[in-house]
Amino acid sequence: MTIRYLQTTLAALLLSLAMNASAQSQLEIRTDVQKEDVITAEDGTERVELVNAETVLPGEEVIYTVTFANTSDEVADNVVITNPLPAELTYVDGTAAGDGTRVQFSVDGGVSFAQAAELTVSDEGNVRQADPDEFTHIRWVLTAALMPGETGTATFRARLN
Repeated sequence: MTIRYLQTTLAALLLSLAMNASAQSQLEIRTDVQKEDVITAEDGTERVELVNAETVLPGEEVIYTVTFANTSDEVADNVVITNPLPAELTYVDGTAAGDGTRVQFSVDGGVSFAQAAELTVSDEGNVRQADPDEFTHIRWVLTAALMPGETGTATFRARLN
């Protein structure tokens, strides 16, 4: 599977992000999907560089960066950005982050959210802690108001199944 599928999925994701955020204030949201590329210099040294994920093969990781900005003249309170995880991607444990945010996850299609360690699922009648590959959504809850003109970022990694 290539990035073409991810681009279609990304379009749906951006719509979801825009709808969740615009309901709370005037937020401008941009999502970038990148991957790490190893660049070898003439002297043989290697460095890792982030490049646009034009082609992604099964097993490769992509890095989602959601950039948001308060474009209004008013303070944006209670900002929540929710990001669905497409079924073709598996969240990479421990990679969701965002300065000034509390990260939460869902395993029930975005109906309820909690921190990763608090999520449980029922497996053949037994309740157990949810695995990261069972996460369906990631949510970033800003812990402070977003002032006019202020920006922020939220990130996570996912692996193409």
